[in-house]
Amino acid sequence: MDDDTTRLTLGALARVEGEGRLAFTVRDGRVEAAELNIYEPPRFFESFLRGRDFREPPDITSRICGICPVAYQVSACNAIEQACGVHLEQPLLDLRRLLYCGEWIASHALHIYFLHAPDFLGVADSVELSRIARPDIERGLALKKAGNAILEQLGGRAIHPVNVRLGGFYRAPTAGELKPLAEQLRRTLDDALATVRWVAAFEFPDTEIDCDLLALAQPDRYPIEDGTLATTSGTTFSASEFSDHVAEHQVQHSTALHARLDGRAYLTGPLARYSLSSASLSETARQAAADAGLGARCRNPFRSIVVRAVETVFAVDEALRLIREYERPEHPHVDISPRAAIGCGVSEAPRGVLYHRYELDSDGRILSATIVPPTSQNQAAIEDDLRNTLAVNLAMTDTELTGLCERTIRNYDPCISCAAHFLELTVDRR
Repeated sequence: MDDDTTRLTLGALARVEGEGRLAFTVRDGRVEAAELNIYEPPRFFESFLRGRDFREPPDITSRICGICPVAYQVSACNAIEQACGVHLEQPLLDLRRLLYCGEWIASHALHIYFLHAPDFLGVADSVELSRIARPDIERGLALKKAGNAILEQLGGRAIHPVNVRLGGFYRAPTAGELKPLAEQLRRTLDDALATVRWVAAFEFPDTEIDCDLLALAQPDRYPIEDGTLATTSGTTFSASEFSDHVAEHQVQHSTALHARLDGRAYLTGPLARYSLSSASLSETARQAAADAGLGARCRNPFRSIVVRAVETVFAVDEALRLIREYERPEHPHVDISPRAAIGCGVSEAPRGVLYHRYELDSDGRILSATIVPPTSQNQAAIEDDLRNTLAVNLAMTDTELTGLCERTIRNYDPCISCAAHFLELTVDRR
């Protein structure tokens, strides 16, 4: 290490959604700063929702993300239905959960096989991986296809579903229409279990994060489409109390807001869900987790790929259960009348808790909107993990550090803006 300032730039790193830059400064052998700079321009969804009709957010906010549009639709519906004092009957809630299972399967398959696995197998990308492990890539494609099939059947299409509406759906499928889906999912369950075995054999660094973990919780039910917020430190609160505990703030080096939970950095996502609710997984998923060597909790971010694979098993298993027990609702949606109120809604996007808050007037016009996605909540914890990782690996060359930082960030599957490029790395050694 010398006194020169070294800058490394990677302008086109794939396998993470969005564009950003990482800069860290080393002085006297100590990591002084590590800043994840998200430099894409703000997208202003919260601003242009103001003045819109209360029925519009599910369709508008789904455009925030092409990978997890259902998460935005469900959180928006949860918030506005709460504001309007509407409660859905169980068949409609089950359909919503089934739709969400499709998103989990498709998103987790994408991350596991095409974004994250290359890091553990020493290849640059999934194209190179397909040359040495074609059956594995084909299995990942089959998983994603099954997730998309659920989205297409219930949502009308896989990206930005058009069948979701406030109060339920425009049309509910018949039991007969879901039968071919169940046949496909039964085959998919074998692929999901094989995925757990595959990723469990990867080599993982022995490391843990020590921040608080936040996820939804439901009694005897692994959280997906709704729930009460809970932390590994023992705090619980409702969606309406979210802003009492979680505060967003702007940092100078990023256009993405950071968030603090009761004043501290925290993490949401698969590690949080699993650590809080692993006992509520289906029997098949619990056995897969045990066979993969996961305990009741997991705090190793590198092993998040194993947790996502276990959640994929659960999502397939849960989808099969929901189809097996399905009774077509008498009406595909409940009618909702607006009222002057504030509503808050949460759901578990594949990457973690997604919070929506809407203030409505008596005519149903949106007066204000707040959306807090999981990636912005995780930014501070990711930076903390990067600082800790760098501190014990400063003997590496700048090139080696670059690769390590990329792998560390990909553990969290950040969805910066649903684009294709991610990291420019600046190293300041003094």
